Amino acid sequence: MKKLVFSLSFCFLFYTAGQSQTFGTVTNTSIGGGGVNSAAVSYLLGDKTSADSKRKSATEDIQGSAYTSETFLPAQLYYKDEFQSNVLYRYNAYAEEIEIKDGEGAGADVRGLNRDKSIKLITVEGKEFLFSTFIDKKGLTQNGYLTKLTEGKYSLYKRFDVKYTQGQKAQNSFVKATPPRFSKFTEYYLEVEGKNRIDELELSNRKLLKLVNKDQREALKVFLKENNIKVKKEKDLYEVLVFLNN
Repeated sequence: MKKLVFSLSFCFLFYTAGQSQTFGTVTNTSIGGGGVNSAAVSYLLGDKTSADSKRKSATEDIQGSAYTSETFLPAQLYYKDEFQSNVLYRYNAYAEEIEIKDGEGAGADVRGLNRDKSIKLITVEGKEFLFSTFIDKKGLTQNGYLTKLTEGKYSLYKRFDVKYTQGQKAQNSFVKATPPRFSKFTEYYLEVEGKNRIDELELSNRKLLKLVNKDQREALKVFLKENNIKVKKEKDLYEVLVFLNN
């Protein structure tokens, strides 16, 4: 049965490879149209009924958003590095789910992209958005979506995370009630060639040096000192990655 599902999904992905490869060409963004086998569509996008029920939970009173963008954005869908189709997507960082919109209309179906390490999206900025295994700062192995920012001997990734905080009722007339809210966080991860793992990179010189290969640490220390770099922002990481990958 597993072989059958894979075969069907591969047929679907191969079928969509004939779609236009131009960003912004969304005249044919319908997923699963044209007589494609429904089992293949289910493999890629998951079950619509359960997906809809998750999204129908009341969020009107929650401050903030679970999404990195409320708008569906154009992207290119790849399977095993082969282009498949143009799609419209948005990322629910709280649920760690990529939602794919089946068409452009307001009533178009929305489904969750299957969590598969062979599937990736290429955004209009040219960044890879992919499901990965990584190790957080506590040493725990996690699975989730990462955006690849740079590639080389040292590859840099970004992770968008959203946490939910439950609201609190006012205990008395002197204390205001607090509404439930979504709070957004950004994390960075580093993959070192040959180590076969992706580790969270906390924004500090000391934490960075721990992840770098031993034979490059002294040179990196000198580079950071001479250029007066304190790793606190994403642009600092870019400067370091350019140095390490040269």
